[in-house]
Amino acid sequence: MKAFGGGRFRAAALTALMLAACSPRDGDDGFILRAPPKAKDRAESQAGGQSPAAPLPPAEQAGPMLSDQACDQGPLTNAARTNAVHYRSLAWSPFGRSEMGWETYQRLIAREIGSACPPDSPGFAAALARWQANNGLPQTGVVDQAVFVQMKNNWQMKRPVVRSMRLGGCPAPPSPDQLATARPDESYGGKTIQLRRGALAAYRRMVQAAKAEQPQIARDARNLTIFSGYRSPEYDAARCHRDQNCDGLVRARCSPHRTGLAMDLYVGQAPGYGPDSSADPNRLYMTKTATYAWLTANAHRFGFVNYPFEPWHWEWTGEAP
Repeated sequence: MKAFGGGRFRAAALTALMLAACSPRDGDDGFILRAPPKAKDRAESQAGGQSPAAPLPPAEQAGPMLSDQACDQGPLTNAARTNAVHYRSLAWSPFGRSEMGWETYQRLIAREIGSACPPDSPGFAAALARWQANNGLPQTGVVDQAVFVQMKNNWQMKRPVVRSMRLGGCPAPPSPDQLATARPDESYGGKTIQLRRGALAAYRRMVQAAKAEQPQIARDARNLTIFSGYRSPEYDAARCHRDQNCDGLVRARCSPHRTGLAMDLYVGQAPGYGPDSSADPNRLYMTKTATYAWLTANAHRFGFVNYPFEPWHWEWTGEAP
């Protein structure tokens, strides 16, 4: 197991936890309302890979990071050690299928608790303990089942389609005059992409800012192009019939894409995987890119929220479905 950013830690014994999914709707656009290893320098992981299939891209260091001294201070050293082990070794099922570790969700968790510290540090644990106190949870400083369930529900309730489902069922699709077509250079692979007019305008503002603020994003023309936007209920029904797996791990029967507010964006891809592959090595790789790092830190400025299982899936909150 590698470490995370400067200094050393002593890993605690592995505690295996199983986190049950809170809802059967998981996967593609799903709804979720539900012997010690040797110590290593944190900096090693910033230069190294996670697995042969998905080495970390150079953008691993994207995003702010506090000094080692500031992050290493605090009383929650035992919590930091537990987080260090669970970061890549926690056995759980946060979205209805088995995963190892919470590394894929680290950026979302760090933003939720307002921490720029490495996930194995006392500073990170202290920030998490403060978040736990504010959310009525025991102040352990450890990422566990109760923590992730609460965070996941918070994230999901920011999504317009989830709120709509809570209030009145699956929303109706927009009328054709409410939709606008993206330019060819905004589309991944030449696909015809339609979105609600407000969502497309907000997307364009976001892309302009992203390329200006993060040069790594501008270097690859594929970054932030759209590979799926509005999908009619009829189109999604045909996919459900074809795949025979809706409301399971692959597709949700009431897809957010029917609203015209959801879009799948190119944020990178691991070697051997497509830009929308939900394979764990691919999702992990995506969360290490400069594009995803910028989105998690800044997309809210333009009204966008993420479906946390899919690093590529973003939804505009500027209007009701």
